[in-house]
Amino acid sequence: MYVMQIALGGCLKAPPIPYGLTDDTGGHIAYVLAATRALEARSDIERVEVVTRRFDRPDLGMNYAQRHERLGPKSAILRIDDGSADYLSKEALEARLDAFTEAFLRHLDALPRKPDAIHAHFADAAHVALAARERFGIPVLYTPHSLGLDKAQAMASASSASSAAASGMERRIAAETRAITGACATVVSSREEAERQVCAYPGADPARVHCISPGATLPAAPDRAAARALIAPWLKDADKPMILAVARPVEKKNLAGLVEAYANAPGLRERANLVILAGLRGPTRQGSDEQRRVIAGIEAALRHHKLEGRVALPPEHDAATLTGLYALAAEGHGVFANPALTEPFGLTILEAAASGLPVVATCRGGPSDIVARIGHGLLAEPTDPQVFGAALSRLLTEADLHTRCRAAAQGHDEAYSWDGWAARVAQLMARLARPCPLAAPSRILASDIDNTLTGDSAALPEFARWRAGGHALFAVATGRSITEARRILAEWEIDEPDAFITSVGSEIYRRDAQGRFGFDASWAREIESDWHREAIRATLDSPSIRPQPPIEQRPWKLSYFGDARQAMRIRNRLDMAGLAARVIASHGRLIDVLPVRAGKGAAIAHLAKAYGLTLEHCVAAGDSGNDECMLRAAGRAIVVGNADADLARLPQRPGLYRSRESHAAGLLDGLAWAGLHERAEAPAWRMAAE
Repeated sequence: MYVMQIALGGCLKAPPIPYGLTDDTGGHIAYVLAATRALEARSDIERVEVVTRRFDRPDLGMNYAQRHERLGPKSAILRIDDGSADYLSKEALEARLDAFTEAFLRHLDALPRKPDAIHAHFADAAHVALAARERFGIPVLYTPHSLGLDKAQAMASASSASSAAASGMERRIAAETRAITGACATVVSSREEAERQVCAYPGADPARVHCISPGATLPAAPDRAAARALIAPWLKDADKPMILAVARPVEKKNLAGLVEAYANAPGLRERANLVILAGLRGPTRQGSDEQRRVIAGIEAALRHHKLEGRVALPPEHDAATLTGLYALAAEGHGVFANPALTEPFGLTILEAAASGLPVVATCRGGPSDIVARIGHGLLAEPTDPQVFGAALSRLLTEADLHTRCRAAAQGHDEAYSWDGWAARVAQLMARLARPCPLAAPSRILASDIDNTLTGDSAALPEFARWRAGGHALFAVATGRSITEARRILAEWEIDEPDAFITSVGSEIYRRDAQGRFGFDASWAREIESDWHREAIRATLDSPSIRPQPPIEQRPWKLSYFGDARQAMRIRNRLDMAGLAARVIASHGRLIDVLPVRAGKGAAIAHLAKAYGLTLEHCVAAGDSGNDECMLRAAGRAIVVGNADADLARLPQRPGLYRSRESHAAGLLDGLAWAGLHERAEAPAWRMAAE
């Protein structure tokens, strides 16, 4: 495939990158360049071209006036001339966007071969890419990196917001809405981005939102000597443990708040130094009003709390020095701090992990995902300096905790790697470039994911061969969201199904005639007629009923912790309130409350009806209580050998098969029983039974 990436803001060039040279020269450039390297390393990618805007500013560097710049064996930067030679900030780019778009379309028109896919970074690039899609039919992926709706909410209390700024934010949100609704797929880095931030935009379809996490992007080998030399002049005792923060000097990064947390935490200034890398601010640099305001705020806080000799705020650094500081902080039993008011993902949290450096990170945004999956630190409320400072103190003083977090950081690449990112994105691009229409099925297999499909990797190649035979439409039926379902399937290297039944049967996503996934709105209309979500939530708002985290709550699903006995109490409470709902307990610890018409069984019936089939044409497979209704409803039902005790109550019937084999092996065994699969050799236990 021939892939284009478009990124218009900041100073984009071949490494090394002068991060912080301008306000817009930030983490998205690290993302774009790392993505390019990962894609071009794949055999199915022939060429990667990074498209950006050409400008001529020798004070910023000579590269940006070059039309072409080589990146790697199969990759290069292409700079498009839009008729203005000046560097433009992200806000100023808006006025040149139409001119750039026309220049880009002329370039595409002259190409003998068009790109197979375009990946646009930020909404301005999406505007350009969508114009190319309209004219040439090129599929478009969109990555927002940072979203205006979330930023507007985080900064709502800022008194400095002017009417002009508010108007600019409105235009930005409108542009992001067009990008999200117009792109073939939106690719984000965290579940929080996918399910809360992107889906807050009107018209967003979760079926077209993909959470594909990147890897760490440490820019260079560490130069520890340069790192020591950079901070030593600022500090009385440079050998103390280091609290390191790396962020652009913008208000949402909350760097002044970090100084307050450091200054006010008892004993913290005596125990550790604070080192803040806040962009590049040398005497020849042109900083924005916001940058100057943020730096002035940090410096004022340092003076107010008399922190001279304890805090380093160097104005310049390079890539090797930055990596050296990560290494010094890790080796000196220090901590990385990210106190952002909101953080869409948090590449610096991954950089810290790659360096073996524990973190204290904002609980708002992507770091919640990262820290939960890697386990290399603590989350804290960024707007409460006392809470954030206490978390820093705890990680610095509790040696066992610090050691566990450092050890966890070593395994970061199991959850976050650029190779994994490139594999999923390349597959997504291939599907978008060559959509495969779905043939009318004669059978449907609906299988749970966790512990039914997953759990036995040895059986999955055989299952993949079965799928390739086209025996049935394959749907997954899961308690997870579509975002999480896709992640788990990717981790187990299971290709995307033909349909997703998610959130315990309260949401359906299926392919259209062109093979593109979309949300089944007809199912939502069918189940929501007697669904009184807010009344149910208020009725169950009790200290004795513990809700699952907010991200687990869905439009047609409320989720709680508890066993079967607690589920019965919830049913009784809803009955007393006269509220109709289906209450499902599973795994001995999870409870889901759904519309009374929802559930996996009813969802399978709806899916079958869409293809002119009935439940008699359906085979269901599962292992837990939230699978019970589909195992009762389907014409054929398979209970895998590792099933929970919840399913012991299922009555025996001719259409129910209890396999002695577990996970995917049990599923395949059941498919053989149903006459949909032929094994080359029967399992030994079956041969003995016969």
